Amino acid sequence: MATLTTFLFDLDGTILDSIGHILDSYRHTFAVHGLPPAPEEELVRGIGTPLRSQLAKQASDPALLDALVATYREYNLKYHDERIFPYPGVVEAIRAIRAAGRRTGLVTSKNRQGALRGLQLAGLQYEIDVVVGCDEVENPKPHREPVDKAVALLGADPATTVYVGDSVHDMRCGRAAGVRTAAALWGPFTRGDLAPTEPDYWLERPADLLRLLA
Repeated sequence: MATLTTFLFDLDGTILDSIGHILDSYRHTFAVHGLPPAPEEELVRGIGTPLRSQLAKQASDPALLDALVATYREYNLKYHDERIFPYPGVVEAIRAIRAAGRRTGLVTSKNRQGALRGLQLAGLQYEIDVVVGCDEVENPKPHREPVDKAVALLGADPATTVYVGDSVHDMRCGRAAGVRTAAALWGPFTRGDLAPTEPDYWLERPADLLRLLA
């Protein structure tokens, strides 16, 4: 295989340990609007897809959907900086990748504003060359468009690009875009969950990212 020159990363569940806060934000939103709580397993499976598409399962009325999104975002942002942390070792690994001369990008199902806030919280705002949020594409993950856009912005070669993520949506997005895929197993999903997507690399811990520099 050719040397990897470009590293794309998912955000929630890959860089940031934010899953607990995401689920708490959903529970708060459903309670505020008097809706029955969605099964946690269903919510976890949807992580990695845009918020609006997740909440649309609970609201067919557009006005209610808008209200759910607003409630979720207000609560999530209010407690964002005190309840979300980068996974141990992730920041150091990404800085080492940049120090090795590799280009970097963030491909996330958060909107751009939320993604930039997350990067700043992790201290990575200067380590990521480009950001592609769900509000900057017509077709979010698992469609290939977000990774395609990041590759184009970086002027990268898909054959020497890897997308690092924790969900099946990440793996399918990267595979469809023709880049290599690396499954991060420190997030909420297990090897069994991700095995059907056939990732090119398995990463047990953030330090394993450095093996991809070889």
